[in-house]
Amino acid sequence: YQRRVRGCFFFWHEMWFSRLSRPIRKLKCAHTNKVSKLPKKKCIGQQQVRYLNLHEFSSKQLLNKFGAKTQKFRVAGTPEEADTLAKELKGELVIKAQILAGGRGKGTFTNGFKGGVHVIPNTEKVKSIAESMLGNNLVTKQTSSEGVKVKKIMIAESINLKREVYFAILMDREYNGPVMVASPQGGMDIEEVAEKHPEAIFKEAVDIFKGPSKESLERLAHNLEFKTPELREKAIKQMKALYELFIKLDATQVEINPLAETPEGEVYCVDAKINFDDNAQYRQTEVYDMRDVDEEDPREVKASSHNLNYIGMDGNIGCMVNGAGLAMATMDIIKLYNGEPANFLDVGGNANEKQIIEAFKIIESDPRVKAILVNIFGGIMRCDVIANGVVKAAKQINLRLPVVVRLRGTNVELGKKILNESGLKIIAEDNLDDAASAAVQSLSK
Repeated sequence: YQRRVRGCFFFWHEMWFSRLSRPIRKLKCAHTNKVSKLPKKKCIGQQQVRYLNLHEFSSKQLLNKFGAKTQKFRVAGTPEEADTLAKELKGELVIKAQILAGGRGKGTFTNGFKGGVHVIPNTEKVKSIAESMLGNNLVTKQTSSEGVKVKKIMIAESINLKREVYFAILMDREYNGPVMVASPQGGMDIEEVAEKHPEAIFKEAVDIFKGPSKESLERLAHNLEFKTPELREKAIKQMKALYELFIKLDATQVEINPLAETPEGEVYCVDAKINFDDNAQYRQTEVYDMRDVDEEDPREVKASSHNLNYIGMDGNIGCMVNGAGLAMATMDIIKLYNGEPANFLDVGGNANEKQIIEAFKIIESDPRVKAILVNIFGGIMRCDVIANGVVKAAKQINLRLPVVVRLRGTNVELGKKILNESGLKIIAEDNLDDAASAAVQSLSK
């Protein structure tokens, strides 16, 4: 959770402040030193950042849609369906439990069955393996001790890998646009490769108005050590398909690890990780319909439906803050006073009273929460709006928990007046130190 929270903050910080500080953004093109001026974008306000997680089979479906080559596969929800669909495939098969967590291969099901990934020589054991997986919880190093229920499995034709390389397309702040990143050392942690063998990492910046040039694609194919013209052409075809997906689906990252060469002279996208621009959700409904909310924290799902950014944690002091950076600071200062934050909740700069009420309901629904700290800096957000939302929420849900509110900024005096005249036992503080200390001390009362 901490990685996800900090990821939200740093993404917002980088994107928001880069927009404010650069009246003209520039795209620096590798090898040519050409610079393309990009038009100035008007900055309207802070945007919430969330990350869409897709199942492996969904990512492969998107890859196939844009012409990227993957192994043939089928998706099943029952043992009988798995047995039937497997007969449409040939040769050695791979059966993978579909959950939104890593470490599936070394995981264990709560019924005692070992491994969420199995390789079998033919279709004979498909049904029995499916029976052991479907409807049972898979526990991995990235799940809770209860695990995650497997509702679907993917059955795919196995492919022999002669060689594995790495290829990705991402938005890079240094270039202010898309960059293709590649390494002949694929199938492993790319961060480790970059640290130990930086000479094995190759980058090609892309002019977003023109797309990748023929020369840059040929350089990458050469640097990825595809030896024959036929192999290089197949690799370039894959890169073009992936870039089309990247642009048309408003992706912020498409990572293929590995991009594999087979003994038969084919090039496959074996495993994919795709991140999307949350602000483009309104025009990427097909992609976002693939979201599996059953595997997400219901509080996060509810928060998302109200355009709130919520991540549950393990503490007992609920937090409601406007701005990701301020939210991080609030959680840190709670820790400084020996408290434990129960959540990250950023209401953003344009929240209304209804959103504030819903935010309180989400925080209050966590049985571990024993106190609530509201920390608002009224810049875009007005303190009186927050105060009205806090008062109405407390009355609607008959809130019994101690609430500490710290308001600063626009309409702060009006906000304080609303709190003071509410008749509720709300602890109002003027600075964050006192507010955090009061929230922690309220736990012992």
